[in-house]
Amino acid sequence: MAEQPVDERATPVRVPPAPAFEYYYVVRRPRVVVKRDLLPSFSVLSVISLFGLPAGWLWARLAPPQNVVAQQDGSLIPVTGESYHRLDGLMLFVLIGLGAGLVTGIAVWLLRERRGPVVMLAATLGAAVAAYLAQLTGIGSAGSRYAVDAAPAVGDVIALAPVLETWWGLLAWPLGTALAYGCLAAWNGLDDLGRRLG
Repeated sequence: MAEQPVDERATPVRVPPAPAFEYYYVVRRPRVVVKRDLLPSFSVLSVISLFGLPAGWLWARLAPPQNVVAQQDGSLIPVTGESYHRLDGLMLFVLIGLGAGLVTGIAVWLLRERRGPVVMLAATLGAAVAAYLAQLTGIGSAGSRYAVDAAPAVGDVIALAPVLETWWGLLAWPLGTALAYGCLAAWNGLDDLGRRLG
């Protein structure tokens, strides 16, 4: 075979030496921790549930009673405009629930080592139980506060205890909790939500 002629005018090409080591950085995606978060989640659920008792007591103190007039046949007729207090009591319960839900969601988010869906579900369930306890406590406390001692005479004006006639108000606390926690998780933007468990 004939050798190729070498062109002496060509400039030599420098080839950089190959690196001795190549580094590959693999980003591990954090997984949802369930087993490790079960006991703290139960604690979160229990503690949040207990806050329903003071919330119910607060509602019983703030909700307006309904003034009624005793009639000849034993019926109680609301004084003009007093029937609106039924809605006032419900709206006050919803506002207390939403405020408590926002505070609950933010407080649970601050438990940095336990951030994730397991604790969020526990907080939402705890808020639902707290709202139920708040309704029971509030109705009972308001009933004892506005209790009628003796049978009213005809024409007497009586203050009836505020009542919650629907269960829809129970949804405010868990919805506020889920909304606050979800917004903070979306705002965080980190894959591990900043847990940094090591």
